[in-house]
Amino acid sequence: MQVVDYLSENAGQEFVASLRETGFGVLRNHPIKQELVESIYQNWQQFFLAGNKEDFAFDPEKQDGFFSSEISETAKGHKQKDIKEYYHIYPWGRIPEELKTEILHYYQLASELAKELLNWVEQYSPAEVAKLYSEPLSNMIMDTPNTLLRVLHYPPLSGDEEMGAIRAAAHEDINLLTILPAANEPGLQVQLKSGEWQDVPSDFGNLIINIGDMLQEASGGYFPSTSHRVINPEGSDASKSRISLPLFLHPRSEVKLSERHTQHSYLLERLRELGVKV
Repeated sequence: MQVVDYLSENAGQEFVASLRETGFGVLRNHPIKQELVESIYQNWQQFFLAGNKEDFAFDPEKQDGFFSSEISETAKGHKQKDIKEYYHIYPWGRIPEELKTEILHYYQLASELAKELLNWVEQYSPAEVAKLYSEPLSNMIMDTPNTLLRVLHYPPLSGDEEMGAIRAAAHEDINLLTILPAANEPGLQVQLKSGEWQDVPSDFGNLIINIGDMLQEASGGYFPSTSHRVINPEGSDASKSRISLPLFLHPRSEVKLSERHTQHSYLLERLRELGVKV
């Protein structure tokens, strides 16, 4: 998996080649400032450790707000729930007032970068793949209310976790692309074509991007949505929290992904499989 310099002349081509090969691309020297990410990690860590997070319990219909570890996701094909809690950020959703300005600034910056990355993907798609897109990829997310920023908290391990449970079991993302600043602790792994698991280069300051199922669907399978997971830390690292900040790029609900699916029909199908929507 190649770490691509965002400022290099061939950045787009190298980035898309990495996506095609592994489902993941890693950028350095990108526009999102590390100081902003660090500040968000620190501020949201305090939120998850505070006692009032249940005041923002998620809305089952809108899917915004706080998801406790008791109701967090069970990855498709797994029986144990992931060891995590998280908060869903949408610009129209509920956000703690003291955290709102900073997190929405990040949401906007990452969404702007996302348009450029989707343009790269389209530019370096073969002609027979590009003609499958119902509209330009970057246009699919224009004015979308559906792009989701998830603030994830993996709490310290206590030692009495359910047998077989890990921080995030192997799964694929649902959306077009996921944009993820390297977390404050390692653990993210991607499954290679050989079946082996490889650590994703997660030096603090890297930006990690991976393909979701919707881009795989829209590209007729050309861009692979690759399985990834977050493994449990060992030794002294087990006592550390891990904060993660994935932005899941979702098209507008009516966008046609393929002959079979719009964004809305695809998302509904997957949320029901995950058990977070009835």
